[in-house]
Amino acid sequence: QVQLVESGGGLVQTGGSLRLSCAASGSTFSGYAMAWFRQALGKEREFVSAIDWMSGRPDYPDSKKGRFTISRDNAKNTVHLQMNSLKPEDTAVYYCAAGRSGVLQTAKSYDYWGQGTQVTVSS
Repeated sequence: QVQLVESGGGLVQTGGSLRLSCAASGSTFSGYAMAWFRQALGKEREFVSAIDWMSGRPDYPDSKKGRFTISRDNAKNTVHLQMNSLKPEDTAVYYCAAGRSGVLQTAKSYDYWGQGTQVTVSS
């Protein structure tokens, strides 16, 4: 069993930055992929980024490259998502996920989920 707890969300103005954190516990993370997804009200869950725990190799959709950066802190079993140049359309609940199927971009590929942290970007 893996437990994931997100933090770092909040209210920020357009153009601002936030750093989200996902603290993981309950298992070794070698062989895992860790990912961030987001879900805005009334919309489908959207892939944001992912990282291979062992190699540190990141993955992003094209729409996020240059603004969002995923990283890991092995000593703290924590994954971070640095978000810069935020836009109102980034407003969503952001979820951390973990899985053993490799770095993939679909929510069904991940086995464990946190409960989310709200990010609101004001105009």
